[in-house]
Amino acid sequence: MTPKEGLNRTRRWWIALPILGVLLIVAIILTPQNISQLSSHPNPVQSYEEALQRIEALQAQESSEMLAVCRLQLLTHEKKVDRAIILVHGYTNCPQQFYALGEQFYDAGYNVLMVPLPHHGLVDRMTEEHAQLKAEELAAYADDTVDIAQGLGEQVVMMGISAGGVTTSWAAQNRSDLDLAVIISPAFGFKQIPTPLTAAVMNLYTFLPDEFVWWDPVLEGEAPPPHAYPRYSKHALVQTLRLGFATQAAAQRAQPAAKKIVVVLNPNDSSVNNELTMAVADIWQAHGTDLSTYEFEAELDLGHDLIDPTQPDQKIDIVYPRLIELASQ
Repeated sequence: MTPKEGLNRTRRWWIALPILGVLLIVAIILTPQNISQLSSHPNPVQSYEEALQRIEALQAQESSEMLAVCRLQLLTHEKKVDRAIILVHGYTNCPQQFYALGEQFYDAGYNVLMVPLPHHGLVDRMTEEHAQLKAEELAAYADDTVDIAQGLGEQVVMMGISAGGVTTSWAAQNRSDLDLAVIISPAFGFKQIPTPLTAAVMNLYTFLPDEFVWWDPVLEGEAPPPHAYPRYSKHALVQTLRLGFATQAAAQRAQPAAKKIVVVLNPNDSSVNNELTMAVADIWQAHGTDLSTYEFEAELDLGHDLIDPTQPDQKIDIVYPRLIELASQ
């Protein structure tokens, strides 16, 4: 090699190194960070009596400042029955979101468990408490509720919407004692964020100062329902995405543990990204999972919260029978 050739090679390296550095930074930004430490720790109860003891322990931990309708709800036939269902509400809502549907499951013979997500259900709707939500808490919530439900039913069903849908997805990936997971409009991503940039936005907002945003910028604090928080925390949404990406990463390594999964989509959902939901469902399907999808008709014009009967655009007379049928398969 001549001195000139050596000089040219050195120059090429000096040009290439910054480019490689930029590419490395971009790759890091586009890769979900801080998800590897999330894990599941099953500790199922062995009897109906033990399930009641665990429920009492959870109730003892509830804040005295919670709304009555947002406290833990157990609709029980006073014994272990054939089927138990866990109903997991969405971020900023509370168990009251599912209560009317829970009554219908109860009437169908289920024992029904509705537990508030951490930092939810407080009387003060303007509280900033829910900004403290962590993905680790959602993962622990999934374990706690599935553990308890083992004493409430011979078969255990878990149904959740939005952040509750992501929590249910995490349980489906990790809990072999979950017979059926019904995952409704899970928040694996948000409509306002382009799919390829979801991880980058999550990583970015992890470090930016938190911000509270009105769900309804017109009604602001008067937005229904009365038992839900009218604002969301961007940091809390980041934590929901963390659990979603952790679920997806686990799915890429191994098939889901749940015996059966049903993914429910709403084509009119203006909040969550159905493309990212289907990306996770496709990974599960590739494992040969017993998985089916159900999509509500676009003509129904359903809103994101298709569960809470206090929502002005609710169509629970159509939605509830179909969800009960899906859960009873």
